[in-house]
Amino acid sequence: MDIANCLAVIERLCAREFPAADGRTDVGTGGPGYLIAELQTSGDFYEDDGTDREETEAQYEADRDALAERLAERWGPADVFSLDSVFRRGMEGEEPAEPWGTLASHVPDVHLWRTQSGRWLALGVSQWDTELPFQLLAVVTETAPP
Repeated sequence: MDIANCLAVIERLCAREFPAADGRTDVGTGGPGYLIAELQTSGDFYEDDGTDREETEAQYEADRDALAERLAERWGPADVFSLDSVFRRGMEGEEPAEPWGTLASHVPDVHLWRTQSGRWLALGVSQWDTELPFQLLAVVTETAPP
């Protein structure tokens, strides 16, 4: 992982205007009130016996933690926020505000900061399914976590 590049992307997200409509951006996706950067993406695991997946998951979590340490130098220690209750509420028919509703379906928890501008910054490790790639995500939003 290129920490300097990840930090530069996060800086740009924190300063950037939010898109007027949902869609792709130069670094990931965005919509009204949020931006999500795909900082790092692994290969898939269709041919894996489980070994590569476990190693990759551990590496992505370590990369998230290393990046979180650097962000803590600027914004203090992160709060670790579980998205499990958001996911469960979504399964029960509630529609959590974006980006939290969508994130909860593939990111179990995030490291979370409130920036000086009042925006929320979250780091998380995503995986939609066991055969699919891991992604290290940075999320900037004006919507407080539910």
